[in-house]
Amino acid sequence: MSHLPGKFVWFEHVSSDPAKARAFYEPLLNWHIERVPMGEQTYDTIMNGSDGIGGLRTAPAGTPNHWMSYLSVDDVDQSFAAATAAGAKPVMPPTDLGSVGRGATIIDPTGATVSLWKSAERDRPDPEQTPDGDWYWNELWTHGAKKALAFYEQVFGYTHDTMDLGPQGPYYLLKSPDGKLRGGLMQPDPADAPTLWVPYVHVADVDAAAAKAQKLGAKMIVVPPTDIPNVGRFCVLIDPQGAAIAVMKGIPPSA
Repeated sequence: MSHLPGKFVWFEHVSSDPAKARAFYEPLLNWHIERVPMGEQTYDTIMNGSDGIGGLRTAPAGTPNHWMSYLSVDDVDQSFAAATAAGAKPVMPPTDLGSVGRGATIIDPTGATVSLWKSAERDRPDPEQTPDGDWYWNELWTHGAKKALAFYEQVFGYTHDTMDLGPQGPYYLLKSPDGKLRGGLMQPDPADAPTLWVPYVHVADVDAAAAKAQKLGAKMIVVPPTDIPNVGRFCVLIDPQGAAIAVMKGIPPSA
């Protein structure tokens, strides 16, 4: 079994209407949903081709629609204890989820929710090049960027590189203990933007995906298709239920 601590290994759309989420994301990203038995219940698994990459789950009453990020850790119980000791709020204590793995959920000291995860099998290996429809990046929008950076480094062993975004401040590139880039952390603009993790999906054509998202009922294009020099092209949108997600076409390493 191979685990990759520090990698975001699963993403779950948590909403009041999973069927509505499915109707938006299946045509947008060429995903399909398979209902997988899990104990006495079933779980709607997001499939990208033959790979299970995430899921759809009904949100508890009063919970805003959102994407939940699952962070691979060596030991859920130890990471949960370290996180709460460092100022995180507990949401779900360490729990065995059938035969699939063990998880827990916290709210970090700046207000972003994230789940901790240890698979009973293995984490999906890093591809040489991310296929279309698969997760490409994960980005924390927080109004306490330095506080969040200190928390994730202390609790999960990240290090970081820094990019200068000018008036918006620094962009922190989170590196897992094995030295691989796993996500970003930044102060959002505008100032009233929520604190949350925003997952990125790789697509073949960002402009086409943005246009299709609007036709399928996306509430808002937060960041229109935009080029990042030497990185790629991306777009951030709000889905019909209010959850934030981004699409991106990265520049291959050899390009």
